[in-house]
Amino acid sequence: MTSDKPNKNLWVLIFVAALGYFVDIYDLIIFSIVRIQSFTDIGVPEALMRSEGEYVLNMQMGGLLLGGIIWGILADKYGRLRMLFGSILLYSLANIANGFVQDVSSYGIIRFIAGIGLAGELGAGITLVSESMHRKKRGYGTMIVAGVGVLGAILAYFISEWFSWRTAYFVGGGMGILLLFMRVGVLESGMFQSLDTKRVQKGNIMMLFNNRERFKRYLYCLCIGLPIWFVVGVLVTQAPEIGKALHAETVLSAGKGVMFTYLGISLGDFLAGWMAQIFKSRKKVVLVYQLLILLFSCIYLTRQGITEVEFLWLAFLMGLGVGYWATFITIAAEQFGTNIRGTVTTTAPNFVRGALIPSTLLYGVLVNEMGILWAALVMVVLLTLIAVFALTQLKESFDKDLDFIEED
Repeated sequence: MTSDKPNKNLWVLIFVAALGYFVDIYDLIIFSIVRIQSFTDIGVPEALMRSEGEYVLNMQMGGLLLGGIIWGILADKYGRLRMLFGSILLYSLANIANGFVQDVSSYGIIRFIAGIGLAGELGAGITLVSESMHRKKRGYGTMIVAGVGVLGAILAYFISEWFSWRTAYFVGGGMGILLLFMRVGVLESGMFQSLDTKRVQKGNIMMLFNNRERFKRYLYCLCIGLPIWFVVGVLVTQAPEIGKALHAETVLSAGKGVMFTYLGISLGDFLAGWMAQIFKSRKKVVLVYQLLILLFSCIYLTRQGITEVEFLWLAFLMGLGVGYWATFITIAAEQFGTNIRGTVTTTAPNFVRGALIPSTLLYGVLVNEMGILWAALVMVVLLTLIAVFALTQLKESFDKDLDFIEED
């Protein structure tokens, strides 16, 4: 079970979980960085790059959605570590295969498979760390995992600048294979192991839907993260198109934008975890971050004649607002019992990522009706309002004892 005294195994767990998330983020956003370069190479016309990009991104997000369900159930039934090995192997092989694509159809299919694999990494890491640390200090552990992990986006940018887009995918797959060997020796969660002596349902995803109060709790957990991936997946990824609508002085680089966004996310994750420990409240911190997303997104989308420097600063500041990602997953982990915690912490971030699909579909409709800038503004305001409302409906979970189970 948990202990007040930090030990070697705990720090190894945090270190390996952070590296795992580092590789996860690299593989997750590499498409956003190399989209234009790879599409140009395989012959996608410029006029179709936005729509085809949304297709491939939605395929990846769809894989994350399905993978979140698969790996979450496996994590609660058979253990967090066993699930991790399978997910890492799948996304590593898929990313290597991605380096060989020659058309958009195969590109999308392989990103779908990679998405299934990528769905398992973060949720299991956060669950392991949360269940292994003392309840008064677990925020620091998840803070380190997320803060270090998102720096994988920085490596993704530099690899894409130094090498071809195909090599960038090979590097991602290779790092995943190496990560498999590093996982050896990491211990399973004591809380999960204790369930072996209890008669309790484990990994039954229907438990999230067959109880009204539990379903609402789960739904609110999902909704508080809705604005996050719209910022990364649309506002930053479509920087060239948005910049054109803003009459930017130069073509805005999505690759640089993603790098600066993730620099902001990394700092934001550290600050969110630290502030939650200082103020002993995760809800108050998340509310501040949600409002920061709204503020900096609106500035970005109304900055006519935007320069590259202004864009990069705003990408960083929007990333700072998005930096409650780890706190959001920690809140989800703290809301539910050990017997379905893995299911929740694996499905929640991936359902939020998967929510980008309906968000981009609605966004696409609005673009046709009112133009790209107004459409983006409407979506940011709408998603933020939903997220803030959901946050108000959840109970504060800071310092909550996680050694409990959900009854059937």
